[in-house]
Amino acid sequence: MKRERVRYVNGRFYSAAEPRATAMVTDGGAIEWLGASAEAPVADRTVDLDGALVTPAFVDAHLHATDTGLALDGLDLSGVRSAAALLEAVAGFAASRPADAVVHGHGWDESTWAVQTPPSARELDRAAAGRRVYLSQASVHSALVSASLLPVARGVEGFDESGWVREQAHHAVREVALGALTPAQRTAAQTSALRRAAQLGIAAVHECGGPGTSSEDDLLSVLRLSEQGLPQVFGYWGELGGARRARELGARGAAGDLYADGALGSRTASVRSPYADGEHGCGEAFVTAEQAAEHLLDCVRVGVQGGFHAIGDAAIAAVLEGFALAAKQVGVETLREGHHRIEHVELIDKAMIARMVEFGVIASVQPVFDALWGGPDRMYAQRLGVERALATNPIGTLHATGVALAFGSDSPVTALDPWAVVVAAAAPRNPRFRMSVRAAFAASSRGGWRAAGVSERVGVLAPGHAATFAVWDTPSGLAQGLPALLPDIDGVVPGRPVCRRTVLHGETIFEL
Repeated sequence: MKRERVRYVNGRFYSAAEPRATAMVTDGGAIEWLGASAEAPVADRTVDLDGALVTPAFVDAHLHATDTGLALDGLDLSGVRSAAALLEAVAGFAASRPADAVVHGHGWDESTWAVQTPPSARELDRAAAGRRVYLSQASVHSALVSASLLPVARGVEGFDESGWVREQAHHAVREVALGALTPAQRTAAQTSALRRAAQLGIAAVHECGGPGTSSEDDLLSVLRLSEQGLPQVFGYWGELGGARRARELGARGAAGDLYADGALGSRTASVRSPYADGEHGCGEAFVTAEQAAEHLLDCVRVGVQGGFHAIGDAAIAAVLEGFALAAKQVGVETLREGHHRIEHVELIDKAMIARMVEFGVIASVQPVFDALWGGPDRMYAQRLGVERALATNPIGTLHATGVALAFGSDSPVTALDPWAVVVAAAAPRNPRFRMSVRAAFAASSRGGWRAAGVSERVGVLAPGHAATFAVWDTPSGLAQGLPALLPDIDGVVPGRPVCRRTVLHGETIFEL
């Protein structure tokens, strides 16, 4: 295919290389030139930007494509505020599904309900007229399931006859629910998710799969869609000791959702002090320091990136002790060269942050968690008490201390909305953890490439760098070169930018 030279004129460009540029020329997959529109070299085609802003494209550093597609096209329960409303939504949705189908739904969050008791498995059976029902909680670490799905989890840790299953029991029913999808249905869901990402200015995503989360077939399916007129997909396979298998699957590493613990929403994150709301102890720990060390050494031997899902302070401490043990075997510098990562990193203290800096660990985090559940009166405060809740997600402190950051959504846990991610990091519920909009944007764009091991000539607008960018209408103008995002002194909330075009390595993957 002949490389096309394209000239973009009459725009504004977020570029440290040419901050006053109004035009850009791309040649194939690279940026060739930046400067004034009147001086733009000739090209095969000219695109008039009509004053729009051009920025590096976003990268979502933690995504589940199949679940995201099912949520986009299926039963969204994020707005229900009672058990009765949930059952009504299930009944309405199930009526349009075949009798042998599994009803997939996502997003219910009992912490937002006045009465925090979900419906039972039998009630779900009746609402769905006997169809199998799988409804993942907002954290995707537990689910409500109908009585017809319960037998596969009976006797497994996390089983509950009520139908609200957690951890290993949840994994068992989840495998059946997702396994009921045909390959065509799975591909359709993944395509829907990636298409939506492109519409939002996201040019690359990190797909986090692994046992208990998805399947090998699921990961291979989404990797086949990478760059097929859709965003680039970097795969991660979260299996303890699975470095060689990750490489065989085409994944960047044995990382992502390799569970060292669960989630705060389901009270399964491994925490040092007991949960504040009832008899739930200190959560669940799935990886010891010794296991974490051996996993990292396995990744070093195979030559792939390693990493863990760790939310609670006890889980993060165990994983970082694993880094220390591994460093004794191979040395700190060798460990740092692997650019290993920890996902979520929600409850962490200064000593643990210092260890992350020491070992060069990337924090792959989701600022919208704080926007949804942080502060003194939301779910984290229910689970942990106000003092500990206000210490969660210290993203600005991680940044200020020198921890490399990559931002994502963990979609469908939070919605695909990259500007919301930037806002949540720049204006967190605890103002002590603020960071600048520019730093938050960097973590949402260049940070994602670096976290995937792609650090050269990508993530910035400069000659010789990748032609991967997004074009935006900015209804509220600019602030320091980026869209105005934060409320002004009168509390007026700016209008959100609208993506007009997304380009990946010179190919337009979305155009409004």
